[in-house]
Amino acid sequence: MMLHRTSNLLMRQRTMMLNVIRAHLAEFGIITAQGPRKLAALLEALRDGDMPGLPDIARSALSSLMAQLDHLAAEIRTLKRRLMAWHHDETSQRLETIPGVGLITATALSASIPDPSVFKSGRQFAAFLGLVPRQNSSGGKERLGRISKMGDGYLRRLLVVGATSVIRRVGTNTSATGNWVRRLLERKPARVATVAMANKTARIAWAVLARGETSKGVKLETAAAHTGCR
Repeated sequence: MMLHRTSNLLMRQRTMMLNVIRAHLAEFGIITAQGPRKLAALLEALRDGDMPGLPDIARSALSSLMAQLDHLAAEIRTLKRRLMAWHHDETSQRLETIPGVGLITATALSASIPDPSVFKSGRQFAAFLGLVPRQNSSGGKERLGRISKMGDGYLRRLLVVGATSVIRRVGTNTSATGNWVRRLLERKPARVATVAMANKTARIAWAVLARGETSKGVKLETAAAHTGCR
């Protein structure tokens, strides 16, 4: 997890550095569209000196920021290689069989939950991650609110990011997971479906950890009832 925390910190610093460079260039009327690819093209032009009208003093300051940016990128790549080496772990490999779980999420889950028996069920694990809705009672009726966001925020964010990827690719996903998401999207907004998918992923991950199986060997009831997606 130290590898994860360090990598996460460096990526936040990289984002901050990119935003600073974008803002400085905007002061001289050099504007680029949002998105990493657009900014990457702008940074390449800056490296090549292909920015007429940019004062030398500004170019010097930006060169210093670019050097720091390159250093951060190199450190992030080094950490990713170390995570890939950790990913050879058998538990991490099994976790990656879950839809929406890649190298980063698999290694984070494997390192964070060495003993899945501390949770009685997948639902309890999802609750630990804050992926279950708050329950409010009024007039004898129970109402499900927004997710609690309790527990490990880093793991929760990784699962939500993975769920978002599954939702975006649902049009070409012919698996049982794809069918489940499509039925859910017919009734619920994409944001709600994303949380439901993250909840389902967390419960499957717990079963994979607890049973020593891949996701194909895990059969769980739908997570919809536990996320307000009835």
